Amino acid sequence: MKLLLTVVKRIHKAPLCNAPRCLSSVARSSGPANSGLLPFRDEELIVGSSPELVKRLSSQVEVRTEFISEEEEGALMRELEPGLRKKRYEFDHWDDAIHGYRETERVTWGAACEGVLSRVRSVAFAEDSPLLGPVHILDLDKAGYIKPHIDSVKFCGSTIAGLSLLSDSIMRLVKEGATNEWLDLLLPRRSLYILRDQARYDFTHEILKDEESLFHGQKVPRQRRISVICRNLPA
Repeated sequence: MKLLLTVVKRIHKAPLCNAPRCLSSVARSSGPANSGLLPFRDEELIVGSSPELVKRLSSQVEVRTEFISEEEEGALMRELEPGLRKKRYEFDHWDDAIHGYRETERVTWGAACEGVLSRVRSVAFAEDSPLLGPVHILDLDKAGYIKPHIDSVKFCGSTIAGLSLLSDSIMRLVKEGATNEWLDLLLPRRSLYILRDQARYDFTHEILKDEESLFHGQKVPRQRRISVICRNLPA
């Protein structure tokens, strides 16, 4: 199935160490990360090129650690794995946005997984926001990565919310046309990320390659990663 993305021009990477970093107060937690990483306080999960940028986007970028339990992650995997196993990893995406992936969409879920998704929708979207029906499932190989892109405004609305299964990862946001403005998000396994409004429309987002996956100077090993992504419809 075709992923609803519009790829923008390639963005050169934001510097990992030289630019000043600041800490965000928007990350929230419902428990310890339990991911093999050295412990980070919740407010350290989002860093950026300037304190002003982090403050400006503080209501639009969010990471919630341990949003789902190990048992809920297992329930999602039991539903997803049989269908994913029938697909091969692809290394040439139709619009060059993803490398080393397989994907699908899912409309119907078992009771446990539907409960998880209801929780995602309740915290990420306004009560009256019409949602894109199918949930998008993106399975990245250990060697896979997502290149800088902005989701198509023709099909997707103001909010993107994604669960991270099986692996920690780093998501990078870069201002389109101003690559000196950027945020790095540490997405621990079983966390939920939410992008809204300006952060969704004006910033590219990407998942870094394993060899580029650093946060606060610490290596964040990338394993196979599955994201379960909900979006709302355009207004």
